[in-house]
Amino acid sequence: MFIFDAHIDTLSRLSGTNQRLDDNQGHVDLAKLRRSSQGAQFFAAFVSPEFYHGKALHSTMEMLDLFWKWMEDFSGDLAFAGIGKDILEIRKSDRMSCLLAIEGGEALEGKLANLRLFYRLGVRLLTLTWNHRNDLASGQSEGPGGGGLSLFGQEVVAEMNKLGMLVDVSHLNEQGFWDVLRLSESPVLASHSNARALCDHPRNLTDEQITALADKGGVIGVNFCTSFLAKERQATIDDVAEQIEYLAKVGGVDCVGIGSDFDGIDRTPLGLEHYGKTLELADILSKRGYNPRDVEKIMGGNLLRLCQTVLD
Repeated sequence: MFIFDAHIDTLSRLSGTNQRLDDNQGHVDLAKLRRSSQGAQFFAAFVSPEFYHGKALHSTMEMLDLFWKWMEDFSGDLAFAGIGKDILEIRKSDRMSCLLAIEGGEALEGKLANLRLFYRLGVRLLTLTWNHRNDLASGQSEGPGGGGLSLFGQEVVAEMNKLGMLVDVSHLNEQGFWDVLRLSESPVLASHSNARALCDHPRNLTDEQITALADKGGVIGVNFCTSFLAKERQATIDDVAEQIEYLAKVGGVDCVGIGSDFDGIDRTPLGLEHYGKTLELADILSKRGYNPRDVEKIMGGNLLRLCQTVLD
């Protein structure tokens, strides 16, 4: 089973620490990644708010350096993929395809030149905001009064289209989301977001947003964060499956993917306690009546298609 996860925060968890990827800590480690050999993974360099004022670029570069060190130290298990074709080639070698993402446009520090440099360093996805307003747009915590994309944000989306990068609309407020959908010439990704109809949280997408993103050829990676899955109770793997079913019902099965947010969330659903358990979702979906072809799409095929469309 090909598994392609659109978002984990292992880079930011380990950056600046003495811990190693092959230590058995966190939701993700090398041993758990090995279980998904021939799979693919976006590693997100998350720009923490403590670095927003003057250190965002520096902290991001440290995480990118760590990523490339992993590619050297664990080359028998991991390999960098810059386009969809790379993923297909790496699968033949029984290794995991590793793609680079940045979570937070603060890393650009207001310069398109930095976006182009990040691309040259292997970055293929940018989550425009986290929860707050930055130079590009407003995050979801700003609400509808925060405004949409800034002029610089519009330039960033256009440049990402030109370079062949995935624009990630997770964390944007609604106005920013609609600005991206209107401006982007390429399909977009919501790397780690859920359906608001099942769990009323501002980080989740409305039916209208789901339909519009799907109509544009985009993909939504279902987030395992418990507060985005259920209110006032412990979420389970079945809640994740219900999110998948709902997204498929509203936007079609081709718009659904996985965006676990492992190592970026405090609590996980019962049955999905760590990265190594992701495959169990496939069994749940099969038991719920999904045919093998659609299960493969959801677990990784749809995100691979999006990468081939945009990155290639």
